[in-house]
Amino acid sequence: MSTPTTSFSREAAAALSRSKNEPAWLVAWREEAGEWASTLELPQPEKTPIQRWTLDVQGAHRPGAAVAAKADLPATITAQLPEQDVDALIVQHNSSVVYTRLSDELKAKGVVLTSLEEAARSHEELVRAHLMTAYARDEHKLSAQHAALWNGGVFLYVPRGVVIEEPIQAILFADDAEATFVPHILVVADANSQVTFVEHTFSELGENPSATLLHNAAVEVFAKPGASVRYASVHHLDSTAIDVTYRRAILDKDARIEWIVGELHDGNTLVDTKSILKGNGSTSDAKIISVGTGSQRMSITTRAVHYGLSSESDMITRAVMKNEATAIINGITKIEKGATKANGQQTEKVLMLSPKARGDANPILLIDEDDVKAGHAASVGQVNAEQVYYLMSRGISREEAERLIIHGFLDPVVSEIPVEGVREQLQRILERKLG
Repeated sequence: MSTPTTSFSREAAAALSRSKNEPAWLVAWREEAGEWASTLELPQPEKTPIQRWTLDVQGAHRPGAAVAAKADLPATITAQLPEQDVDALIVQHNSSVVYTRLSDELKAKGVVLTSLEEAARSHEELVRAHLMTAYARDEHKLSAQHAALWNGGVFLYVPRGVVIEEPIQAILFADDAEATFVPHILVVADANSQVTFVEHTFSELGENPSATLLHNAAVEVFAKPGASVRYASVHHLDSTAIDVTYRRAILDKDARIEWIVGELHDGNTLVDTKSILKGNGSTSDAKIISVGTGSQRMSITTRAVHYGLSSESDMITRAVMKNEATAIINGITKIEKGATKANGQQTEKVLMLSPKARGDANPILLIDEDDVKAGHAASVGQVNAEQVYYLMSRGISREEAERLIIHGFLDPVVSEIPVEGVREQLQRILERKLG
């Protein structure tokens, strides 16, 4: 068994790739990224000193045990799964995908659901054309580390014109703090297709783990002309873990992405969700919630970049901060020259439940075109005293009144989670974090 290391080099990246019998192009691709990882600088998110975090962690390749039946998965994972079989499900345990199910009906339609490692061999042309083209390997040190080390991962391809009614579900789970846990999710929705993808990422590391788990993840969504992708994500890892997640979507003509994200991790968090509206008539709708507790440090950035004519984006971010938690909430709408008739709107709201909690809401509009619409709203404050008084006048206790107001504040995202079981799990996490 290999031992954890913080050494990043092209040789280490290539050796790991060869040990998994990856194709030659991917070995060279990782090798180059490994070299960049040793020279590039860390990203510099607004007001978040991530250089103090333990980010230069490689970990050890610790694959989970592959199983043929859902019932054979570890109990911690099966507890998160629906009792009935679903049409499409993929599970990653630590450093590898251990279970995949895809119904015969979806296979007959040409749908592909497999680990990204397998797809690099079996669907090489599609993977090479898209992998880390929305989230570049040389964007910064963390992206280069990700490119060198990603493991397991998910590849979903939806053919032209195929409409998938039931959500595709992915479970990403770590229970070994010394494991390399670097999943990459790649979704390619061909022209006029429709799909909902639900990702649930969590960990159970036990008390006082011997190492820092770095979840250095990436999501890339490519929506071809007329395609519609709904991407829902819930993250809740242990407080000793660090959650780094970069999400990217590239939208062609009349394509649509809907992000529904619950950032409920218990430790330090750096997330960046970006929609690139390349095609005319493309649309992006992002709804994100976060709850900070303890001494968490969180940087949550949502972006929309408009290139297409008559493209539209809407961003809603709502955060609740407790104890001594700090959140920097950035909303960035960029309308490029030539994106006439574009419409970009954003709202950031932070609710603070403690005098020591801190939340910064930073709406940013960057407009390089005249014939457009753009707007923003931002607020940072405490629970509305008048609302509490009104509910108490109806016989509700102060504690219950505040609880109802907080849940109502977060409901625009919670109610949109497209899988009942995941929605219920999200509500349980919220109850725990909100106390």
